[in-house]
Amino acid sequence: MKDILLDKGWLNLKVDPALDLIKEINYLKKKKNAVILAHYYQNADIQDIADYIGDSLGLAQEAQKTQSDIILFAGVHFMAETAKILNPTKKVLIPDLKAGCSLADSCPPVEFAAFKEKHPDHIVITYINCTADIKALSDIICTSSNAVQIVESLPKEQKIIFAPDKNLGAYINKKTGRDMVLWDGACMVHEIFSLEKLIKLKIQHPDALVLAHPECEELILEQADFIGSTTAILNYSKKSEHKEFIVVTETGILHQMQKSSPQKTFIPAPPNNNCACNDCPYMKLNTLEKIYIALLHEQPELIMSNEMIEKAKKPILKMLELSASFGL
Repeated sequence: MKDILLDKGWLNLKVDPALDLIKEINYLKKKKNAVILAHYYQNADIQDIADYIGDSLGLAQEAQKTQSDIILFAGVHFMAETAKILNPTKKVLIPDLKAGCSLADSCPPVEFAAFKEKHPDHIVITYINCTADIKALSDIICTSSNAVQIVESLPKEQKIIFAPDKNLGAYINKKTGRDMVLWDGACMVHEIFSLEKLIKLKIQHPDALVLAHPECEELILEQADFIGSTTAILNYSKKSEHKEFIVVTETGILHQMQKSSPQKTFIPAPPNNNCACNDCPYMKLNTLEKIYIALLHEQPELIMSNEMIEKAKKPILKMLELSASFGL
């Protein structure tokens, strides 16, 4: 069963350009007991006004413990779904209904259910970057922060289906020595980094370390000095004594990296097109104007059936339980 998104044209409303959006958003947050959760890949102005900024694991943990009546999720659709699954009685808003995810779209529920039936003796671990329908077909959810630990916590003889990201799955297989069955999905942002341009950057900046996200293809990861989630990449750059870094993930993370280490240089790795850096078009759909309209009218609201919430919640709670046991 698909969730329902209420769209009554709220995003077509015009905002007075003279309005102090930051002041108004802060006022509405306080008035309505609302919290803004934002992913690292959001625009800098959204990150700066958010109550919490993080990667998928941190955002899920924050969503689970929030005491706010309204959760506005500045991210993409599957993230807002996760917040709703963990908070079925709270109102969850998403600023732009079109903020989807190419990775989530690469795993249609009907096709994945058929794929799962072909491997009846396998348990299903799915990356959190998937729809609620896929989560409902899963045994455990993971993020790039905890995927290796979750897989290693299972007996070596346990057969596993990993979905939807084949690149992350291949990286986990290599790290753990497993042979998980991989669904053929990928994130368009992390698949279009140019190996040739990355190598040229390394030649131009011989002292720079390459920090890469495990959603990247193997040939890109082979060039990396460090591979990790967005939070891990950020933390590595803070602690490292190096002063220059080539960052191979969505460019939104550079804002927090630069804020944390203003004396260091961060160079975005370019994609294999004419762009200088690699942005997620879905993540960048959210704006301060849309956040203001969403808080003002409390729309668009994400609504899900109780049946879907209950099915999708179990593997998410399993992930959160395991993450806590790992100290994550």
